[in-house]
Amino acid sequence: MTTQSASAPAASTQPAPPAEAWRGIAAEDIEEVSGKLTTLLRRRSRRLLQDLLRPYKVLSTSILLLVIVANLAALAGPWLVGVGIDRIPELLKSHQAGPLTVVIVAFAASVIVQAVATRYYVWGIGRLGGKVVFELRRRLFVHFLRLPVSFHERYTSGRVISRQVSDIDSISDLFDEGLAALGSASFSLILVGTGMILLDWRLALVVMTGFGPLIWLSAWFRRESAVAYRQTRDTIAKVIVQFVETFGGIKAVQAFRRERRNEDIFGELNEAYTTATRRSMQLLAIFFPGVTLVGNLAIGAVLLYGGYLVIHHEMQLGVLVTFLLYLQRFFDPLIDLSQFYSSFQAAGAALEKISGVLDEPPQVAEPIEPAGLTEAAGGRTVRFDSVSFAYRSAVVLPDLNLTIPAGQTVAIVGATGAGKTTMARLIARLYDPVQGSVRLDGVDLRELSDRTLRREVILITQENFLFSGSIADNIALGKPDATRTEIMAAAAAIGADDFISALPKGYDDEVGKHGSRLSAGQRQLISFARAFIAAPAVLVLDEATSLLDIPSERLVQRALQTILAGRTAVIIAHRLSTVAIADRVLVVRGGRIVEDGPPSQLMAGDGEYSSLHESWQQSLA
Repeated sequence: MTTQSASAPAASTQPAPPAEAWRGIAAEDIEEVSGKLTTLLRRRSRRLLQDLLRPYKVLSTSILLLVIVANLAALAGPWLVGVGIDRIPELLKSHQAGPLTVVIVAFAASVIVQAVATRYYVWGIGRLGGKVVFELRRRLFVHFLRLPVSFHERYTSGRVISRQVSDIDSISDLFDEGLAALGSASFSLILVGTGMILLDWRLALVVMTGFGPLIWLSAWFRRESAVAYRQTRDTIAKVIVQFVETFGGIKAVQAFRRERRNEDIFGELNEAYTTATRRSMQLLAIFFPGVTLVGNLAIGAVLLYGGYLVIHHEMQLGVLVTFLLYLQRFFDPLIDLSQFYSSFQAAGAALEKISGVLDEPPQVAEPIEPAGLTEAAGGRTVRFDSVSFAYRSAVVLPDLNLTIPAGQTVAIVGATGAGKTTMARLIARLYDPVQGSVRLDGVDLRELSDRTLRREVILITQENFLFSGSIADNIALGKPDATRTEIMAAAAAIGADDFISALPKGYDDEVGKHGSRLSAGQRQLISFARAFIAAPAVLVLDEATSLLDIPSERLVQRALQTILAGRTAVIIAHRLSTVAIADRVLVVRGGRIVEDGPPSQLMAGDGEYSSLHESWQQSLA
């Protein structure tokens, strides 16, 4: 079977070179690399945007046509005003209002057409933006779910929230405010510019003299605002990260009197965000008035030169009035484009961040052609074949070979950092090995679909995370279509029914945030009931009793006897009371198995397990 990716996890990448390594690089080389990186980021963002817009070609084309119609109608207005002004002398002589009435009716029609077309293209852009933002938010959420544990360990929850909320909002604002201005302004510039040239090329040349300052001003603003808006996105992400970490660990903050320190850190980050925002506003405060100044100077120049031409009978007054109206409509869109560009820069910076996340490969890749597993009773055989694994540059498992027969309960013990939790995560395929393979009944885990793997292997950790909702909802996570009878039977089997039934609402009682309304032992029993109803072939317990007090641990120990029966089980524990129920004990040191045998046999010897057991008993005395 083949898989999409067999690459090593991100956790195994080499560390970045030290700062001294950059000292010999010329500044121009660094600038060149930075420029290429910026180009790649923009290309990646553009590719993502095109992919998001591709399903809406018909809607996009309709919007484009409506924008053209609205601008053509707007272009007709000033021309009709000029025609009307030139017909006034004829009206004064003939007293026939017919020709002027036609102009007035045509002007009214153009206004109505412009209003209707504008209404529908603004509505269309809003609809398009809603669909794009909806799809982008969905993609981002789903992709975050598919990314490996190693990614979430380095990518903080605050940054995740920043991508899903702050950055998505910037892109939504682009559609709500910016694209309508862009569509109208772009076509207005083209059509009005063409109209001015056709109307009088001499006045058009006068206007073009202002293009030099405008081009320089736009290039400067584009360069500086790109940096400023990227800095704004970075700093607001850090503010959110600090906020989430502070209130996620509020118990530790208050217990260690860290309120003032966290307040100072948040203040510094907030000040950095304020400074970045102020810089963006300073750029806008220069750019917008600059464009307005150039536009007003152009209008003054046209009025001066055009007035001269009218006085000398080289131009009709109506033509000058039309040209001035066109000129006003020429520079107003430039202001709109400037405002759009600020929204575009903010959205562009946000899109870069989001596209970077979406380009993160799911290291635990789904196979192209998933393998199947035959029906089996009594668990499945788990085998490590020459497995190597490393976190960044630190090798945790150098070359592990291990077979766990179907139905056997194996306990893995050893010092902190020996590689126990890594073995558990490899069995659950939260990571893939750098070399070698982990197999289930002889099938490489990388060849199994995620659906099959999650049905066959379940990992329970010490966190025993409960989601907001009822106890029944949390137990049913193991089997979403479970009936109330099945849920109650699972709870009764592992000994949780007594305390659940004693609650005011029984199985419908709310667990609270992260299960805060329940004790540690009760939370663990619910997680066991969740695993029991899922009925996996392989159950992995990673320090599942480490946070429990002695009474709770005894309660959970009885539940373990039930939940481990008839399946392959791997127990990782520091508390050796949990190890006593195992058929086999593995002592791990430095990612290698140094002892292997029944607990009674190892305890009778003089090896590491015997020493660990003796130390544990002394700690209880």
